Amino acid sequence: MRVKMCGMQTAAAARAAEEAGADYIGFIFAQGSRRYAAPETAHEIAREMQRVKKVGVFVDAPMAEVNQIADAVGLDYVQLHGHETAEMARMAERPVIKAYRYGDDFDAEAANVYPAEIILVDSYVKGAAGGTGLAFHWQEAAREIARVTKPVLIAGGITAANVREAVETFHPFGIDVSGGLEEDGVKSKAKITAFMEAVCALR
Repeated sequence: MRVKMCGMQTAAAARAAEEAGADYIGFIFAQGSRRYAAPETAHEIAREMQRVKKVGVFVDAPMAEVNQIADAVGLDYVQLHGHETAEMARMAERPVIKAYRYGDDFDAEAANVYPAEIILVDSYVKGAAGGTGLAFHWQEAAREIARVTKPVLIAGGITAANVREAVETFHPFGIDVSGGLEEDGVKSKAKITAFMEAVCALR
């Protein structure tokens, strides 16, 4: 099972994620997010990474901008976390992770035909694109999400304490975590390590 640690803003946090065994790290390029990383900062962090895959998170950005930042930073994936159309996704010059919000725009059939390599399902909070730190109704959602034929990442309110429940409920391709790694809004090496220890116990 894969682990994506999102919302990286410092080299120390990214190094901790890579050293702990994360498969992906995410940089948020939506300027309204409190976890926003400037492309220049993300580039400096990304160049230090040896193994982990780098993901850029965008919310309804022009695809020319998405591709430009992907090149500048050295991204491996672009995550489209807004209401990007399939036509927009086809313009991406990196593999696409498409995010849906359960209870808002998630639809398994639509996800199956969307031109993305990976589907991410996050919680829905009105007015927020993502990164709310809140879980959705997992038991209610499990059957519908199981209809997605592509690899699925589950996000939203996942921590070391409940990652076992998330995995046992969804049997996902992977888990996306951000707030569950933070102490007072800042990535914590101790929480990063604890999260990966909890995940490794499930493998």
